[in-house]
Amino acid sequence: MSSVKTIAVIGAGTMGSGIALTAAQSGIGAIQVDVSQAQLDKAKAGHTKGLARLVEKGKIQQSDADAALKRICYVTDMAEAKSADWAVEAASENPQLKAKLFAMMREVFPGGAVLATNTSSISITQIAAAVGDDAHRVIGMHFFNPVPVMKLVEVIRGLATSDETVQRTIDLAKAMGKTPVPANDRAGFVSNRVLMPMINEAFEAWMHGVAQPEHIDEIMKLGCNHPMGPLRLADFIGLDVCHDIMMVLYRELGNPKYFPNPKLRELVTAGRLGDKTGRGVYDYSSPRAG
Repeated sequence: MSSVKTIAVIGAGTMGSGIALTAAQSGIGAIQVDVSQAQLDKAKAGHTKGLARLVEKGKIQQSDADAALKRICYVTDMAEAKSADWAVEAASENPQLKAKLFAMMREVFPGGAVLATNTSSISITQIAAAVGDDAHRVIGMHFFNPVPVMKLVEVIRGLATSDETVQRTIDLAKAMGKTPVPANDRAGFVSNRVLMPMINEAFEAWMHGVAQPEHIDEIMKLGCNHPMGPLRLADFIGLDVCHDIMMVLYRELGNPKYFPNPKLRELVTAGRLGDKTGRGVYDYSSPRAG
């Protein structure tokens, strides 16, 4: 059983807002932190809409939805979240940004608070270097999108992560209704070390004319029993996110097979990032997209 009463979620994007909502639905207070008020407003609207949908489907009562919303507060200054006894960073997959945020988190949150990161590929030990002798408090707590639905949390310890921090992370994940599974601190961990090269290879197949995107996805769904084809999944994740993770793998492992496919890089350069921009591999103005 977790003793965590309030978590601060640093970043109100897709993952951060999902983590905050999941915590709130589990009876844990959540402080959603983002420097952008517009992003906070978007997260709050998403929380309200998501809970309303669950009420409509009869999965929760209106009183449950109201209680969950009351457990979330939204702030633009991390210092306003200092009362939290747990902090999880869910910002962009950028090592420099994460280092800056963790240096701030070390100052804001007391010594007893765990400093977790939702990174999907960056070394936990590298991130922990930003907090000096507080590195024992740093751990990877990798949720999956959509957070309220997906059960898995990859738990990744860095070189200095303490056993207590690991156990507390496992306990919190279970309290949030998740299944924590350990992975070692290697580039991409398990999920993205396996998944991203497959997505990259799907782009290779498309670029070399092996098949059209919809046919690549259909073959992988029907032939490999995947719920979503790799190119459709890339759009769902965000092509920029896929690109960034591939670059982490490429830099850390030094193997050219991990370098992002030219077609993927082209779409990212054009701003076609998938679901979040309305167009990626597929055009989501079309009802047949994906």
